[in-house]
Amino acid sequence: MSSQERPRGGGFPIRRGGRRRRGHGVRVVGSLAAVLLGLEAAWPELASAHGISGLASLPVPAWLFAWAAAIVLVVSFVALSTLWSSPRLQERHVRALGRVPAALTPLCGLIGVALFALVVYAGYEGVPYYTANFDPTFIYVIFWVGVPVASVLTGDSFSAFSPWRATARAICWAARRLGVTRTAPLDYPAWLGRWPVVGGLLAFGWLELIYHDHDNPVTLASLALAYFTLMLAGMALFGIEAWTERGDAFGGYFNLLSRLALFEVRDRVLYLRRPLSAIADLELEPGTLALILTIIGVTTFDGASNGVVWNTIGPHVQSVFSGLGLGPTPADELSDSIGLLITLAVVSAFYALGVRGIQSVSRRFPYRRLLAGFAHTLVPIGFAYVLAHYFSLLVWQGQAIGYLASNPLGRNANLFGTAHWHINYNFIDSTAIWYVQVGALVLGHVAGLTLAHDRALGVYRSKLDAVRSQYWMLAVMVTFTCLGLWLLSDVNT
Repeated sequence: MSSQERPRGGGFPIRRGGRRRRGHGVRVVGSLAAVLLGLEAAWPELASAHGISGLASLPVPAWLFAWAAAIVLVVSFVALSTLWSSPRLQERHVRALGRVPAALTPLCGLIGVALFALVVYAGYEGVPYYTANFDPTFIYVIFWVGVPVASVLTGDSFSAFSPWRATARAICWAARRLGVTRTAPLDYPAWLGRWPVVGGLLAFGWLELIYHDHDNPVTLASLALAYFTLMLAGMALFGIEAWTERGDAFGGYFNLLSRLALFEVRDRVLYLRRPLSAIADLELEPGTLALILTIIGVTTFDGASNGVVWNTIGPHVQSVFSGLGLGPTPADELSDSIGLLITLAVVSAFYALGVRGIQSVSRRFPYRRLLAGFAHTLVPIGFAYVLAHYFSLLVWQGQAIGYLASNPLGRNANLFGTAHWHINYNFIDSTAIWYVQVGALVLGHVAGLTLAHDRALGVYRSKLDAVRSQYWMLAVMVTFTCLGLWLLSDVNT
């Protein structure tokens, strides 16, 4: 290994500098043209058959958004290849802003425990209707959608509010006060990595998207209690922090997205960090790539399951299981389960194809190392899919938490004087929502492209090889952008 190289993210030798190569502008433009022509052949009528008139009347056709987004990505690629000539994100650059009050973390934990207790109480004692009970809106809108957005805006705030983490920390504090000190009896197995987070997210995605009784408050309360118990057991065996990031599906998921934030808290100090630098040094443990692909895949299936394609294919798959003697509900759930697995396979194949293209530039790095080494570039895309797909749910249905908080059991209470509130659909119009969705997809993919370019500059010996390696990754980014726009326009038909 030369003095210019040393091992960094994904086991790659990351370069700090190198010779500049000139005269490759024509090849860059020619290759970009080939990428666009290939995409045009693959999606000649992207979204043209699926307008969004059912949701909004747009000033331009939906397919034009797809082409505009693709052009933005290509222009970004050209700008990066021209102006970004050395790695800038391989190290985290932070600046201390101030200390966090010591009482803030336990206060947040107390709020988290209180909300969890309310979820359990409302589930068992409230009315069984999802429109009037606190649980479905809080879990599927505020928790599942709102917390990821908050994590990207403010950092890993969920770790402070996590009810199971707060309870475990309180138990440890009380034990120390009583003179009882103990360490975790087991070391978290390195081979397990983030696979528990993957399994947990898949299970929750299945619950939300496929299970027919997913909005039953009693079911949600029972599952919440079971999950709480499992988390306490995991923390007791492997330690609070180790289990929070790798065994807690929600803690691991929110922590991953929080790496996109500009802020982080360490040792009660608030830091401001360089954008995207925290994602670039993501520790590539077993299951990390699967976690990122699962985030994209679950959201993609949510969109596809409400669109024309799966509504055409799904009934045929369901009829096969019905013919085997299954009832309508299990046949439908099994059919959708297969659809979810297919979606995950398709999303994974897109990324795998892009990495095969990267490998064609140089055989210096094995395929598996490239798969892991560029995995972090998909994190902004995962969040972009989440924000684009669920933004309208958050800004509209999220308002319901105002009156549900005053009447969590649905039994005519008015604890905070807000039980008479209603959802204001004029808060933001549907056309503005579409622009936010498109903007989220484009910005997310530009961020992914930036991360990929920066990693390539650190991996390859010459800038030319780094740029050439990203032709295929550009195609992957454009593909994911077009897929996201097609899903939005297909669903909104």
